[in-house]
Amino acid sequence: MNLHDLIAIAKDKSQFVTLEDYYDFCNAYLEFIVDGIQAEIVAKAETNYRFFQYREDGGYSVTRPLNKNLLLSIDNFDDSKESFQYSLQYIRDIVDNKDARNNINKFIYTCQQAIGATLDGLPAGESNFARKINGDLFERYIRLIIDSIGIHVEEGTECVPVIDNGEELFSMSYQHDIIIKDDSVIKAIGSVKTSSKDRIDKIFIDKFLYNRLKGVDIPHFAIFLNDVQRKGKMPQYSVNTTFLTGHYKGYTVKLNPLDGVYYCDLRPVMIEDAFLRRGIRSLDCLLVEDIWNL
Repeated sequence: MNLHDLIAIAKDKSQFVTLEDYYDFCNAYLEFIVDGIQAEIVAKAETNYRFFQYREDGGYSVTRPLNKNLLLSIDNFDDSKESFQYSLQYIRDIVDNKDARNNINKFIYTCQQAIGATLDGLPAGESNFARKINGDLFERYIRLIIDSIGIHVEEGTECVPVIDNGEELFSMSYQHDIIIKDDSVIKAIGSVKTSSKDRIDKIFIDKFLYNRLKGVDIPHFAIFLNDVQRKGKMPQYSVNTTFLTGHYKGYTVKLNPLDGVYYCDLRPVMIEDAFLRRGIRSLDCLLVEDIWNL
């Protein structure tokens, strides 16, 4: 496939209905970048991040930063896919299998970034459309993964009444990316976003208001792909973090903690800072351990 073919698929959400659809697209993209790009640019300072520059058919545009420590190549894609499928089938048996758990993060990261990087080939005027499509497909991908490990998951909008002195004054609508139920009882609510940029505050506040209005204590968790963006100009590209450490800590201490925050691509501060490390973990931790407790 050429870049135009890949973009045509990535723009059409009806092309991504099953997990196999995500796998097939990722495989096609990894085959394309072997000799279909103009250049691979190494980020300054954090050299594990790379940028692909497309050729004329992509307007010589440059992709988002891609973590080479997580990004699979076409050479190891099939083996990684086989490991990933095994892990989903036997998810509760790989608690102590470090390689399988690391592969979960790499495989999910690569499949999703293949879509995002493809959409980076769109003209600048379609960037908002590209972000919306990429975000929607990541939400769908995560729901398919959770469903495949045997936990039924839904999405939807819920109207929560605001009652004062026994009288319903009005209602507030909450759009949930993930709703986990036991029969008809909601057990957990999840938010799925490609990054926490401009979103982290809302997730904390939603948990507070939702539980306060309904008089419940429903766990709320968040899943993010990564929190980096491109910074600088060609050829001096580097990466900039979009994670707001102060906001996360402030809301955790003064409002309410979230019941888990999960990343495919953890930022160094999330590993080095003891406070952040208590609440932020890699995505495999949710699938292998935490979701069963929720």
